[in-house]
Amino acid sequence: MGCTVTEKIIAKHLVEGRLERGAPIAIRIDQTLTQDATGTMAYLQFEAMDIPRVKTDLSVSYVDHNTLQNDFMNMDDHRYLQTVAAKYGVKFSRPGNGICHQVHLERFGKPGATLLGSDSHTPTGGGIGQIAIGAGGLDVACAMAGQPFYLTMPQIVKINLTGQLPPFVSAKDIILKVLQLLTVKGGVGKIIEYSGGGLQTLSVPERATITNMGAELGATTSVFPSDAATKQFLQAQNRAADWQEILADADAVYDTEINIDLSALEPLAACPHMPDIVQKVSELKDLKVDQVLIGSCTNSSYKDLMTVAHMLQGRKIAADISLGVAPGSKQVLTMLAQNGALADIVAAGARILEAACGFCIGMGQAPNSGGVSVRTNNRNFQGRSGTKDAGIYLVSPETAAATALTGRLTDPRALGLQPPKFTPPEQFSIDDSMTLEPNPATEIIRGPNIKPCPKREPLAKDLTGTVLLKTGDNITTDDIMPAGSKVLPLRSNVPAIANFVFAGLDPDFAKRALEQKGGFIVGGENYGQGSSREHAALAPMYLGVKAVIAKSFARIHKANLINFGILPLTFAEPADYAKLTQGAELKIADISSALQNKKNIFADIKPLNIRIELTYDLSDRDSAIIRAGGMLNFVSKL
Repeated sequence: MGCTVTEKIIAKHLVEGRLERGAPIAIRIDQTLTQDATGTMAYLQFEAMDIPRVKTDLSVSYVDHNTLQNDFMNMDDHRYLQTVAAKYGVKFSRPGNGICHQVHLERFGKPGATLLGSDSHTPTGGGIGQIAIGAGGLDVACAMAGQPFYLTMPQIVKINLTGQLPPFVSAKDIILKVLQLLTVKGGVGKIIEYSGGGLQTLSVPERATITNMGAELGATTSVFPSDAATKQFLQAQNRAADWQEILADADAVYDTEINIDLSALEPLAACPHMPDIVQKVSELKDLKVDQVLIGSCTNSSYKDLMTVAHMLQGRKIAADISLGVAPGSKQVLTMLAQNGALADIVAAGARILEAACGFCIGMGQAPNSGGVSVRTNNRNFQGRSGTKDAGIYLVSPETAAATALTGRLTDPRALGLQPPKFTPPEQFSIDDSMTLEPNPATEIIRGPNIKPCPKREPLAKDLTGTVLLKTGDNITTDDIMPAGSKVLPLRSNVPAIANFVFAGLDPDFAKRALEQKGGFIVGGENYGQGSSREHAALAPMYLGVKAVIAKSFARIHKANLINFGILPLTFAEPADYAKLTQGAELKIADISSALQNKKNIFADIKPLNIRIELTYDLSDRDSAIIRAGGMLNFVSKL
C-alpha cells in the first residue's frame, strides 16, 4: 500500500507512536515561527525553560500584527522580541518586512519539512509541501526547546482537483467551495491533502491561499505535493537547493475523497458572520458596499496584487468606496513599485497600507457603523473588523477589485474586462536585509508592560465552583479574547488583558470570575474555533477558570486549555448541556485520581441535586500536564 504526501513527511519526523489514524504521535519540528501578538509570551515561556539556544533547524520571529504604535507598549514588545531573538539564536523579521506566512513562504519554507507556528494560519506553508501546523505559543516554545510536537494522528482527506479555473475565478474560490462543502468544523481531526490534474494549473502562491484558509475548516493542516510548480517558485526565490519532489503514491489510501471540477467554479463570497456561509457572488450582485480591503496572509501575493493592478489600470474606484491594499511582504511591495503596478493601484484611488496583518485582525481600517466591507482575508467573525454591526464578506482579489470599481458586490466576469494574464516571474526581488541574524551577546530589553507568564497550581483533589458563563455553538477565540488595537498591545501583560475575557459577550465576566475565585465555562459545538491565540486559555486560567465543559472543541484551543491546566470536558449525553445554566454550582469530586486512573467523571449540580457524566479525550501525556497544573509545570519536572 502506497503513502500519501502527509504520511511520507510525518513518517520521516516521527519520534513517538505509530502512523495509525487516531493514535497519539509525536513529531520532530524542523522550523518554528512566531508573530508579535503571540511571540512575546512564547519567548517569555522559552526563557523560563532556561535553555541557552533554540534547538530547531530554523526559528523566525516576525513582527506583523501589533504594528500600530499608539503608545509605548507595542514598540516595547518589538524591542524585546528583537533582543530575545538575537540572544537565543532566532532570526528576526523587522516590522515592514511583511506578514509572517507570506515571508516564510518566500524565504524559508522547505518541502518535506515540519513547521510549527504560533498562528493558526501557519498551514499556509502547506502550499510549498510542508507539514505546517498552527499551535499555541507554549507549544512553539517547547519545540524551540527541542521537544517534539504531540498530536493525534489525523485522518487524511483527499481533495481531487480536476480541470482548470475559468477567467476571473481564483484559488480563493476553491477554498470557499471547500468550506461550503465541509463547514468550519468539517476539518477537525483531519489533514486536507490536494491532488489531481488541476494542480498543474496552480502556482505556489495560489496553493498557499488554499492551505492558508484551510485553517477555517478546523483542520490540523492542509498540504500540496512538491512538484514542478514548487521547484519553479523556489528557483525564482534563489532557493533551488531547498526543493525536493514529494508526491503521493498512485496507490495511496485516503480516509475520504472529494472531487472538485475547477472549470465548474464561479466567484464565491463568504457572508457574515462565518467563513462557511458561502454564496455565489452573482446571487449577491445588488449588495451596496462601503469598503473594500485587499491583502492579508490569504491574498497578498505578487500574483494577487498584479491581478488587482491589471483590473484597476486606467480606471477609478466608485465614489462611495474606500479601498485599501496591503502587500503581503516587502518583496511584493518592491516588485509592484518597480514595474509600475503600484502606481496603477494608487491612481485608481486606493490607499496603500502597511505590509502587515492590519485590517484582518481589526488593527485599523474598521468599517463605518452598519457598513458592508468586502475583504480578501480569511475570517469574518462578528466584531473582528472593529465594528460590531458591520457585515464582512470574504472574496477573491478579482471580486474585490470589481466591487471597488462599481460600489456593489460584483461578479468580475460581468465587467467585460480582458482576463488578467499572469506569468510567474523567473526571478523575484531578493533583499533579506530586513531579516536580522542572531547575536548571542545581545542584552535583552524589557519594557514595563512585559510581565512574567503566570502559572497554575497543580490540579486540586476536587473541582468546585459556579458556571460563570454558558455559550452557544461556534464560539471563537475572538469571542473569548478579542483582538484589535485596544487589546492586542496587552498580550505581554496577562493581568491586564484578562479584563477583556468575553468582553464582547459579557462585559462583567472578568469581574465576576475574580469575585467568585474562578469556576466553569459551558460551551456548545466547536468551542474555541479560529485563531491560535493562547491568551484565550491563558487569561481565563488567570481568572480561575477550572474547566470548560462543551459539546466539542476546536483542536488548537483544546490543546491550549490543556497547556494552561484548564480541563476540557465534554458531555456523555448531549442533552445534559441543557441542564447546566449560568450560576449553577458544580462539584467534580476526586478529579485528579479519576484522570490518573482513567475513570469516569461525574459532576454534581446544585441546586438541582442531579449528577451528569462528563467525558474527556486526553492522552496519558495530556492528563499528566493537566494534573501538573499546565505545561510549564510539567516541563520543569522533566
